[in-house]
Amino acid sequence: MKNLAGLMKQASQMQSRMEEVQNTLNAMTVEGAAGAGLVTVTLSGKGDMKKLHIDPKLVDPNEVEMLQDLVIAAFADARTKVEAANAEEMRKVTGGIDLPAGLKFPF
Repeated sequence: MKNLAGLMKQASQMQSRMEEVQNTLNAMTVEGAAGAGLVTVTLSGKGDMKKLHIDPKLVDPNEVEMLQDLVIAAFADARTKVEAANAEEMRKVTGGIDLPAGLKFPF
């Protein structure tokens, strides 16, 4: 029973640490860019788009399709950075143990 009590204590500590990490991730922002910085996107740690900047010289009616592609590329760049930051923070919590493929945190 002594081992079970220790295991329960560790699980409780891990849960507390995971809540701290979730709060940290929620407060974090990450910026992605495309077109040499002509388009930038800022995402929250949860991957929500918070800000979009498009350089005014890009706004040409003949270039709408390029502008749309750049926005998509900037968002993808920022999202990739958020996912990498999330994975790194979770590795810190789990002591380097990778979580199973279907198990994603934060919830």
